[in-house]
Amino acid sequence: MVVTGLGSITAAGAGCAALWQDLLAPPAPGHRPMDDWDASPWMDRAGIRHTDRCTQLAVAAADLAVSDAGGGTALAARYGPERAGVVLGTALAGVSSLERQALVRQARGDKRVSPFVVPMIMPNAASAAVSQRLGWRGPCETVTTACASGTHALASAARLIAYGVCDTVLTGATEAAAYGTVLAGFATMRALSPTGRTRPFDRDRDGFTVAEGAAALVLEAAETARARGATVLAEVLGAASTADAHDVTLPLPDGSGAARCMRLALQDAGLAPSDVAQISAHGTGTLQGDLAESRAMALVFGPDGPPVTSVKGATGHAFGASGALEAVAAVLSLRHRQIPPVQGLRAPDPELATGLDPVRAAPRAWEPGPVLSNSFGFGGHNGSLLLGPAGP
Repeated sequence: MVVTGLGSITAAGAGCAALWQDLLAPPAPGHRPMDDWDASPWMDRAGIRHTDRCTQLAVAAADLAVSDAGGGTALAARYGPERAGVVLGTALAGVSSLERQALVRQARGDKRVSPFVVPMIMPNAASAAVSQRLGWRGPCETVTTACASGTHALASAARLIAYGVCDTVLTGATEAAAYGTVLAGFATMRALSPTGRTRPFDRDRDGFTVAEGAAALVLEAAETARARGATVLAEVLGAASTADAHDVTLPLPDGSGAARCMRLALQDAGLAPSDVAQISAHGTGTLQGDLAESRAMALVFGPDGPPVTSVKGATGHAFGASGALEAVAAVLSLRHRQIPPVQGLRAPDPELATGLDPVRAAPRAWEPGPVLSNSFGFGGHNGSLLLGPAGP
């Protein structure tokens, strides 16, 4: 199956051009919430008032992606609404609305709680809203596997097409949880960077900064996409999912669970490790996470692995949306024939497994080839996705 449309919403702005420029420029320190977010280009006042920002971001990213693919009406007319599906991921969904409404209840009583609080906080709110707006009546599903949600959502969407259930699927992920108790919890866990910088694989890394955003991709069956004259941006080559079954927050220290996931994704794609031309690492900038991921990559690729990047040094960590944002970034890397640098990486940690080739300081020109995008989440969730250049 192929990618025919992209959309992204981040603190850098709406659209993939803003995301690409964000990847190339060193970020200002601090978290990247979207407190000044304006959903009015995509939703009316009632819709905005009755939905969490997580849903609003998804609606906007989906609209951009579908427009990029030629428009929802054109897609539905080509395939029929019953053959068009929606699969989105999120880790924390409407948790910010839940906290705000809990404070309203505490201060003003039960009767002042919004009657929309349940649909605002439910994890499937974003996928439901996108499905309703598009009028697509195929499967409408939500994947929630912590910070692997976006990658797993893309894999699930691709399988719906591969199994013949759908001809097109709007997929991606969304997150808007840079607020209150979530930030406090990560801070007391000592996962957040006290210096306000995400520095993947750096010897001085001290945690991550939190971002909000959403990314969406339109997937179609390759034959029908080309038959309708769609512009093919990339191909989905393979995917896999495994579990560490080890700890609720820490990865397997030797990286073996993540390594097995990468190998299964390569097997699904029919590729050898030597075929991979770029790794888009999870790379959160945490001490144990980056160390385990480096060991996993070394287990799969040996001492001479492909170039490695991680977008979180630029974007911050958008939790469940991160894998989808990184998939969009991978497609943009194919388009621009450049690999973005790992922002914040000044001196690689000597404790990392040998054989890594991180892109540093400036973008690196490359001959586009298969990109392995990895995501790992609390609970021991591992996700790997392989994307490649558009074929003939």
